[in-house]
Amino acid sequence: MIMGVLNATPDSFSDGGKYEQPELAIERALTMERAGADLLDIGGESTRPGSEETSASEELDRILPVLEGLRRRLKIPISVDTRRSTIAELAICAGAEIINDVSGLRSDARMAEVAAKHGVPLILMHMRGEPRTMQRGPFARDVMHDVAQGLRESVAKARKAGVAKTQIILDPGIGFGKSYAQNYQLIEKLPQLAALGYPLLVGTSRKGFLGATLSRGGKPAPPEERIWGTAATVTASILGGAHIVRVHDVVEMAQVAHVADCVARPERRVR
Repeated sequence: MIMGVLNATPDSFSDGGKYEQPELAIERALTMERAGADLLDIGGESTRPGSEETSASEELDRILPVLEGLRRRLKIPISVDTRRSTIAELAICAGAEIINDVSGLRSDARMAEVAAKHGVPLILMHMRGEPRTMQRGPFARDVMHDVAQGLRESVAKARKAGVAKTQIILDPGIGFGKSYAQNYQLIEKLPQLAALGYPLLVGTSRKGFLGATLSRGGKPAPPEERIWGTAATVTASILGGAHIVRVHDVVEMAQVAHVADCVARPERRVR
């Protein structure tokens, strides 16, 4: 499944400021749906490396007008990307149907209670450290062990709060407190995380490790020039067992995912 990214923020690493105005965000959401997105992920707080925390009121002011504007217009499910249970609950009341917690319940344990209360899917991501400092290291010696253990702890918290196993989706957190090499290792060994027994979401779209890989003259490739690199990681993620890929470039990645599905699943192939 393709999850389209909609950042209603002024400072996201790839498209910050483009969709800060509600009417622009609403049009972008409808465009992504037409382009082939299966899900839409709306966020009002940037969690890029080095970002500062956004106040709850500001985060809410950014996403609520978009959710209200999309009500009865968008046919695909909406996920709310937030670390706050109060924001998640208000977003659900405004039409969101999925919670995407990049902190894996470390920021607000009540998030799991909200998911259990409303019976909505809960995406639990692994993040080492906090957005403001996570790329300063030190990084884990064994990234696979670190991510698997962190995700198990998040799942345990969710299950204890009453979240059903069928509601839980796991995200290894590419780019969140990992070295560039570790991001590739996570993609390479994704089947090990699939063995945890939950659907996997992978978000590699336009991220910094791709910019470093595609650098020229010592300068990282800018986000808009990382589409082909993203395509390679999306393909590898699907072949490794990812069920959902979170992307900015829906038109291109919908094609990539369709072909990768045909490689991975013979029943999808054109006869």
